[in-house]
Amino acid sequence: MSVYNVYAPPLRAADTAPDPERFVFVRDGFSFWAFVVSVLWMLWHRMGLVLLIYVVIGGVVEAGLRYAGASDLILGAVALAISFLIGAEASTLRRFTLERRGFTAVGVVSGDDLEVAERRFFDAWVRETGRDSPERVTPPAAPPPAYPHAPQSSDVIGLFPEPGANR
Repeated sequence: MSVYNVYAPPLRAADTAPDPERFVFVRDGFSFWAFVVSVLWMLWHRMGLVLLIYVVIGGVVEAGLRYAGASDLILGAVALAISFLIGAEASTLRRFTLERRGFTAVGVVSGDDLEVAERRFFDAWVRETGRDSPERVTPPAAPPPAYPHAPQSSDVIGLFPEPGANR
């Protein structure tokens, strides 16, 4: 079962509530595609700043290793380690990018796949916010009791109106 972090988009000018179509579900855990094709994965998810940092760090590490006289085997191993790190931290990088864009973390949900997780989240979200009903009606407050209050007497104990009335 996978765990997903749910992010609500920033409100647009005409919106009063976030658009459910724009919610983003970020799966926790290792991302195979971020490991195998890191650059394409970052471009696909529009992670420009993360891509820039990845290229700069990769270039600096490679230049440092070449300057130190490392073999191609070492360069390949380091590149593989960096790719593995990107795959392992892919969900953190996506959450970072979404928060930079103004998305708000609204919950965590689990499910066998993305569709089940979405269904669980939106079912709970509709129950909490009441978004599927046109207007939310609050029930009126309970009316005060209809019986008149009996005068308080120090001689009365319990529910009986006067002492000895139960005989």
